[in-house]
Amino acid sequence: KGLTPGLHGFHVHQYGDSTNGCTSAGPHFNPFGKTHGGPTDEVRHVGDLGNLTAGSDGVAHFEIKDHLVKIHGEHTVVGRSLVVHAGIDDLGKGVGEQKEESLKTGNAGARVACGVIATAAPQ
Repeated sequence: KGLTPGLHGFHVHQYGDSTNGCTSAGPHFNPFGKTHGGPTDEVRHVGDLGNLTAGSDGVAHFEIKDHLVKIHGEHTVVGRSLVVHAGIDDLGKGVGEQKEESLKTGNAGARVACGVIATAAPQ
C-alpha cells in the first residue's frame, strides 16, 4: 500500500539488508554477470522480475513464476531482498543517454519499498 498507481520496477537485490533503508539491499541479484533485461529475456539478471502494477488504491498484487529464481541451492534468493522501485523498468531496452543505466538497472528509479525474502514454517 502507498505506491503511486501504475508500473513499478520489481527486482531481487543482492543483500537481505535494510539497515540503511532499501539502499542497503545492494545491486540486482546477478550471480551470472549478465546485463539487465526483462523476465522472459535470455540475457538478464536472476533478480530481473519486470514490473508490478499498482492500482488506484496504491496496492500491487502479484504472482511470479520464474525459471531462474530458486529458493534452494547455490543461487537461492532466500536471504536477499525484494525491492519495488518508483518508476517503470525499461527491461534493458533504454536508448541514447539512458542505455548504460538501462543495462544495469532498467532505469526504474528510486527504491520505494523492500523486504527480505525468507522461508516460513509450514502451516
